[in-house]
Amino acid sequence: MSNDLKSRYDAGIELAQKAAKIAMGYYETALDIEWKNDESPVTVADREAEKFLRSSLNKYFKQDGFLGEEYDDEPGDSGYRWIIDPIDGTRNFVRGIPIWATLLGLEYKGEMLAGITVAPGLNQTYRALRGDGAFRNDIKINVSTINTLAASQLFYSSISWFVKAGMEKEFLALASATEKQRGFGDFYGFVLVAQGAGEIMIEHGVHAWDVASIIPLIEEAGGKFSDWKGNKSIYAPDVLVTNGILHQQILDRLANKIQR
Repeated sequence: MSNDLKSRYDAGIELAQKAAKIAMGYYETALDIEWKNDESPVTVADREAEKFLRSSLNKYFKQDGFLGEEYDDEPGDSGYRWIIDPIDGTRNFVRGIPIWATLLGLEYKGEMLAGITVAPGLNQTYRALRGDGAFRNDIKINVSTINTLAASQLFYSSISWFVKAGMEKEFLALASATEKQRGFGDFYGFVLVAQGAGEIMIEHGVHAWDVASIIPLIEEAGGKFSDWKGNKSIYAPDVLVTNGILHQQILDRLANKIQR
């Protein structure tokens, strides 16, 4: 592991925790909510947390690039790029639901090398670095070994996303084939798969900053990440995360509709 990567990972953990603390200072307070063009909400808490991360990381790593939800893409010269979602789960945040997190991913020349997810309302930090394993706080985590859909637990955020994608019937058929289904959307479904609390997280309507930090966490925990066609990209609007064992059979279920 290079010193450049390790120093960025350690700094990223510390600064993501501080950014989450900034956002937490606004939690359950009276906030003005703005609505962006994609009908997603944004608050001063989102903007302040992202500003803090960008400015703080830039002090240490001046040549690195940035991509964030609330501010412009800033290219860098080092090959490293930080991908930021200051509050993943803003809808939960503004309604007093503690399932939200600050997400920070570290990319090098197109490969996601580290991911940090800080959920202050749950007092949990999920983190992963290539070759170093995946952790919840200081506990190493791994995906489950469940090998049948009938015994698996599926996570998702909202059926409305599958309706928009024209995949409502396919989603309901997949859900019906599993033992349990839980609407734990945003980051939470992904980290639950990483820690072995479920086997499948399927989602539509995501952006790069929603999933960039998730890839290292899932893969270091032993799972698999792809879009609905089996490709690994942070830019696809659809995502499938599993314990790895069930991944291909779920892709096969989706393929018939996608290929028509």
